[in-house]
Amino acid sequence: MKNFDATDRKILLCLQQDARQTMAELAEQVALSQSPCWRRVHQLEESGVIEGYHAHLNRRRLGFGTTGFIHIQMENHTPERILAFEREVTALPQVVCCVNLSGHYDYMLEVIAADLEAFSHLVHYQIRCLPGVKEISTSFVMKEVKRTGIIPLE
Repeated sequence: MKNFDATDRKILLCLQQDARQTMAELAEQVALSQSPCWRRVHQLEESGVIEGYHAHLNRRRLGFGTTGFIHIQMENHTPERILAFEREVTALPQVVCCVNLSGHYDYMLEVIAADLEAFSHLVHYQIRCLPGVKEISTSFVMKEVKRTGIIPLE
């Protein structure tokens, strides 16, 4: 990480582990007083390194028992078609992640649904109908081995 000293990295690591801690608790963990700690956090926020603070929710307990990955190949790559696809896929709340890929497929979507029937309905009546979709391939999560939002800072 360029332009970040050990204290900045420690602040970022501590906030990734527990963003709800008080400034006093954070300052103690990084061996600063509260004012300098607050200034550093504020600078990290202002620079865009810290984009926000979020709660990590349990998908299953919220009724989303099925997670799948959908690989999408586009029929063409015109700017208008790509923008239309990206705009529409972004509007689907069940799509929790969409990334543009290199290789055979153009996009990969991470999608959540209540169950297999709801997932199937979403794929057949919404995903397949997105602008420019030529081919899709779907894989389901059998077991989640690791999920973290923590970015390594060492």
